Amino acid sequence: MARIVVLGSGFAGNTAALNLKKALGRKHEVIVVSPRKNFSYIPSWIWVGVGSMKPEKTQFDLTPVYKKFGIEFKNGAAEEIHPDSVDQYVVVKYADGKTERVKYDYLINATGPKLNFAATPGLGPDEGYSDSVCSLPHAVKTRDNFLKAVEKMKQGKRQKFVVGTGHGTATCQGAAFEYIHNLEFEIAKRGLRDMADITWISNEPMLGDFGVGGVVVRRNGNFISGKLFAESTFREKGIKWIDRAHVRNVKEGSLDYVNIEGKEGTLDFDFAMLIPPFAGIPISYIDKDGNDIKSQLCAPSGFMKVDADYTSGAKPFEEWKNSDWPKKYNNPLYKNIFAAGIAFAPPHPISKAFKAPDGTLIAPSPPRTGMASGIIGHTVALSIIDMIKNGAEEPTYSASMAEFGAICITSMGKSMIGGSAALLTMYPVIPNYDKYKFGRNLNYTFGDIGLAGHWVKYMLHYLFIWKMKGKFLWQYIPD
Repeated sequence: MARIVVLGSGFAGNTAALNLKKALGRKHEVIVVSPRKNFSYIPSWIWVGVGSMKPEKTQFDLTPVYKKFGIEFKNGAAEEIHPDSVDQYVVVKYADGKTERVKYDYLINATGPKLNFAATPGLGPDEGYSDSVCSLPHAVKTRDNFLKAVEKMKQGKRQKFVVGTGHGTATCQGAAFEYIHNLEFEIAKRGLRDMADITWISNEPMLGDFGVGGVVVRRNGNFISGKLFAESTFREKGIKWIDRAHVRNVKEGSLDYVNIEGKEGTLDFDFAMLIPPFAGIPISYIDKDGNDIKSQLCAPSGFMKVDADYTSGAKPFEEWKNSDWPKKYNNPLYKNIFAAGIAFAPPHPISKAFKAPDGTLIAPSPPRTGMASGIIGHTVALSIIDMIKNGAEEPTYSASMAEFGAICITSMGKSMIGGSAALLTMYPVIPNYDKYKFGRNLNYTFGDIGLAGHWVKYMLHYLFIWKMKGKFLWQYIPD
């Protein structure tokens, strides 16, 4: 009997656990370790943050799901991994302070990110002066602060809104882009648009880059760049923008920034929603002699090293290759340990990295959430299934972001009648300029914007919650 331990219950972890148990049945154990009892549909937190969706609609309790599937659930946090012991194990700490050793034959790290607000002084809703939609409690607090600003506008008090990234290496520009459009939509819907000044600030090298090196799409026989698309939506709605910027600090009512040319500036605000940089969840890695070996298994960011070329990050942008990116997602030192979703360390950014004259790094981190997380989690599960059932010594399934595509649906206002969303497909996620003129296959890279896009995004909210609950025919819903 094999025992597979999955750390994390998000898109990557839950997808892996359900597929493992479905294929392996009662003969083998699948154990999920997570400090959270709920699965959260993170893409809809931008709607929670403007008050257009109730928080409870984005979550459900995982306990009955795992009970139905026969998956053991341990509601605690992984604190240590001991990969060198005779019986390899994870130390799990529970809310009451008790700990437990959980043995494994195969381990999947799908813990997701730590929200690294501390990287920018004054960033974040807990100890700083900005809001966030990167956790449900934060999204609820953001909603409350947004609605307070709305009330002030109703009283005739002009409000300044700033939305974007709060650090030069932050990721998830897409979520911030969705949020600023939904914020503008909700303000305009209330007839208060003339009372609001809205500004976008981002570490992207250009608007519409989104941390994926930008994109060119085919639409109605024409080629349109992501830069042109993003700029046109901002101009249409009167949103100002600052790109190529690193936020140095956030103070009460203002932030300071520097861009890649070294230009410094200050933005005043009444409300700011800024995405933080991500780091790996703090877990210790201990060898058989009690030594800390985290530096051997993880990148300095804390994310786990997998089968990527980590020497490539020191090379110039022009020498980065698609082959730098991982395919199998297991650790080079411990073949039975995998990292899925945002928990794996990327070899380098996708977008070109820049440094300000003072050395400040301004480089969007690669997005690895949502669809990519599900695909990778499923692929890792398939490899482990093959290793258990057929005795494969190495992972046999692959899913490189340089070889698979993704669908992105960017909400620009939630309403079944007046809403809108941009629907974009890109293939592959990592652009390949050696193979394709614009980096991607334009037969599979296209986009459109309109009310139908909103309907699709709204439908996917419920479709993926259905899938993550493991309901009837869940396995046929694409990752």
